[in-house]
Amino acid sequence: MKYAILLALVLVGCGRAVPERKRVTVTGALGLPPLEMPEAGAAEVALGKRLFFDPKLSADGRVACASCHDPRHGFADPKPVSEGVGGRRGRRNAPTVLNAAYWRTQFWDGRAPSLEQQARGPITNELEMAHEPAKLMAKLKADGEYVQAFGGREITMEALVEAIAAYERTLLSGNSAADRYLYGGDKTALSEEAILGLKVFRQHCVSCHMIGREHGLFTDHEFHNIGIGVNAVGELTDLGQSKGRFRTPSLRNVARTAPYMHDGSLKTLRQVVDYYVGGGNSNPHLDARIRPLALSGAERAGLVAFLESLNGEMPQ
Repeated sequence: MKYAILLALVLVGCGRAVPERKRVTVTGALGLPPLEMPEAGAAEVALGKRLFFDPKLSADGRVACASCHDPRHGFADPKPVSEGVGGRRGRRNAPTVLNAAYWRTQFWDGRAPSLEQQARGPITNELEMAHEPAKLMAKLKADGEYVQAFGGREITMEALVEAIAAYERTLLSGNSAADRYLYGGDKTALSEEAILGLKVFRQHCVSCHMIGREHGLFTDHEFHNIGIGVNAVGELTDLGQSKGRFRTPSLRNVARTAPYMHDGSLKTLRQVVDYYVGGGNSNPHLDARIRPLALSGAERAGLVAFLESLNGEMPQ
């Protein structure tokens, strides 16, 4: 797998701070739109990768970014909610960071406007990595390998999160079977079952999981209340951005990233399909587009097959 993004990594020779980073536009794999991002050098990306996988970033030295964004599970967490230091459990399922460079906001509630701010949050969150920035910086400054990896740049939280974000921007995944069918002209790329599922998807799903003519991220970047997290008396257990609304996730690589929904409450894609067919859970703020659907068993199976066809090539 080759991405044009890799070419951008050699444009800056080191990770030294600059007053304002030049922005570059790179071309991703088939099905992904052009991506504008801050320029980063290969050394900074390598540093960011090292930090991403290093449990040293947590207070107890046991939890890394990759603990909840595991490459073996599509850079997501197979647990309904993630476990942080001391086994502390969060409230929400950890979404994949694959293609996160494209999202306008980060986290289920959109509270972070950039990957840099997203990277900072879990490091200090008491339910996740629970580290104090000053103590973490002292730990890294005492590590000769990290001093060398930062390339003479002062070791600060800003430099750290910029490096992690630079690495995360390389985690692009496209060229799925669906991409080859939709954008590559290969009409043999999908099975008949998946083609039926695509037809169903176009009829019922694209208002939120959008497909473009030349590329598709399978999200509208908006926030919706779909009825997840409603208790037995119809009350919302998590307000999300507001009124139970959560960011529409991309469906790329969705078959790799179970369980589903912001609370990880649905274990399989078939359960997700059946949930939407049933019209969600009633609550005062339910999105008007969530309503019961009349789908046959074959259409439901086809929809699952199409969703499975959205698994793209994994970054190396």
